[in-house]
Amino acid sequence: MPLIKVQTSVSAPSKADVEAMLKNLSSKLAKHLGKPESYVMTAFEAGTPMTFAGTTDPVCYIEIKSIGTMKPDQTTAMSQDFCQQINQSLGVPKNRIYIEFADAKSAMWGWNGSTFG
Repeated sequence: MPLIKVQTSVSAPSKADVEAMLKNLSSKLAKHLGKPESYVMTAFEAGTPMTFAGTTDPVCYIEIKSIGTMKPDQTTAMSQDFCQQINQSLGVPKNRIYIEFADAKSAMWGWNGSTFG
């Protein structure tokens, strides 16, 4: 049910580096939310035309969605952790990364032909 989607203007690193980054993000998201990693999905889109602060310098947008309520201490910790990870993995400065945290109602999240609600 948790999802972390990374969209960036930078070119994708090697396939192995992308896979390692996604596995790391998956593990971290499961730990932050206290949910089984078996339900975590990751997605990565590189080379997306984007601007931030009126420039096309490297930028990244991250979506984190989960069923339930993410508390402010969780989102603060995730922001620090994931900004650091993206900075290290992709070279995007932390001040050019936005993260959207979204709580989903269980009936609004489908899986396996049904919903979690």
